[in-house]
Amino acid sequence: MKAGMIKVSVMYPSGDGKKFNMDYYLQKHVPMVVGLLGDSVKGAAIEKGLGSAAPGSTAPFEICAHLYFETMGDYQNSFGPNAEKIMGDIPNFTNIEPVVQVSEVVV
Repeated sequence: MKAGMIKVSVMYPSGDGKKFNMDYYLQKHVPMVVGLLGDSVKGAAIEKGLGSAAPGSTAPFEICAHLYFETMGDYQNSFGPNAEKIMGDIPNFTNIEPVVQVSEVVV
């Protein structure tokens, strides 16, 4: 990705009693989001947490999803009208409240 792009990170924290249905997420939720946001998404990555800095430790996040957009306007104009549908689907695959961060790529 290039400097100036907008990166939206959606992270699902790990913890006791937290559930995450990876099959639903990858087969239903992700395709729905990609379909709704369309060409405004310029790149994406989905990462599954394996651990932390210490060997054998638990990962702080179950999943980290990253979406890249050319501009803040592209993100806002694509996500805004679809926010209710996207956020409304979360209970179908997890009981985890996601942490969302919007960043600007600097390097």
